[in-house]
Amino acid sequence: MDDGKEAAAAGITGGTAQTPLDRAHAAMIADMDDPARRAAFLEELAASGLFILLKEEARRAEIDPQLIEADGRRLVLAFDREERLAAFIREPAPNVALPGRILVEMLAGRGIGILLNPGVAPSQWIVEPEAVDWLAGVLSSALPSAGEGRILRFLPPPPLAPELLARLDGRLARAGGLARAAWLVGVAHEGGGEGALLVFVDPLAGSEAALARAIAESLAFSDVPGPALDVAFLESGDPRLEEIARHGLRIELPAVKHGAAERLTPPAPPGSDPEKPPRLR
Repeated sequence: MDDGKEAAAAGITGGTAQTPLDRAHAAMIADMDDPARRAAFLEELAASGLFILLKEEARRAEIDPQLIEADGRRLVLAFDREERLAAFIREPAPNVALPGRILVEMLAGRGIGILLNPGVAPSQWIVEPEAVDWLAGVLSSALPSAGEGRILRFLPPPPLAPELLARLDGRLARAGGLARAAWLVGVAHEGGGEGALLVFVDPLAGSEAALARAIAESLAFSDVPGPALDVAFLESGDPRLEEIARHGLRIELPAVKHGAAERLTPPAPPGSDPEKPPRLR
């Protein structure tokens, strides 16, 4: 994994409040020798909604990003806030909103990196093509998988490492409005074996896949070993919730607010289906 290079001088604050990507970037550059901080920055990049500058308006099946050359590298211009894109271009220009994970998957293997927030935010950074490829590999390995089998009974949640709990807490903090609450509980599977289950209660219709993938990605970026963690979705009237409540740990999800859920629910590019994102031209 390449840790990237700064795109411009430090100290640029931009016209918006500090974003999660700004904070992850600041933590990374505070200790560039810490691989966990570099991975956390790239994880945040993948989890963020990004605004991509285009050569022309997006079509249904494909987009044509604006590329720049820097030291022999081709880079896509990307911004984690629409106002940051506006501050950079200073006049209307074609652009598209994509989840960072989708942009990374589109760029992987093409020798194209990402120029993030150039000149408009403290998180300005060049994500090298090698780092894009590494991140795409992690994301592809983080696709949610099915559980081990039928659950026989619920148990108290197994102990989880503090780092893993912090990662889960960070992802769940972004799930405001996507579910009423969540429970962390232990489970015993039919045929033997125990694990952990994260149960979302009353999920917003259509949010299940995004929530499951967000949790899977959070686990994929952690080097800390832990028990298998599956994700389930139940309605508040489900009788199993009574037993889950007896053994599990309830996690209150924050009320929805601006920017809270945007990195879990992909913004829809013009003229495209979020489940079928456009291809690079």
